[in-house]
Amino acid sequence: MYHYQVDLTAVIDGRGPAPMLVLALIMRLPDTSLTVAHATGGREHFGWGRDRHLLADLFDAVQLNTRAAGNWNKKAPKLPTQPRPKTVGNTDTDTAKPKATLAAIYAQFQQRG
Repeated sequence: MYHYQVDLTAVIDGRGPAPMLVLALIMRLPDTSLTVAHATGGREHFGWGRDRHLLADLFDAVQLNTRAAGNWNKKAPKLPTQPRPKTVGNTDTDTAKPKATLAAIYAQFQQRG
């Protein structure tokens, strides 16, 4: 009801707009909405739109550049990273594919020829 002022209980009762219109409105919600956050992976994604993800990546890139280009006497300091919401996906390490090395990829291409 926040973005479009549509009461979903009225739609279910048959007193509101057509369900197809409501579905079209839901598909047009901004990427920072709670509905999109729940579809993305949970409430912790609320407010995390494309712009916020890009800013977090930019922050991490600046921190990495600062660490790489710094002239440290002993050891480079531990710089903070931008906290992000947890991603939804396969977290089981047993079923994850091992990372391919460049040498293994090159060997595969050599076998085909």
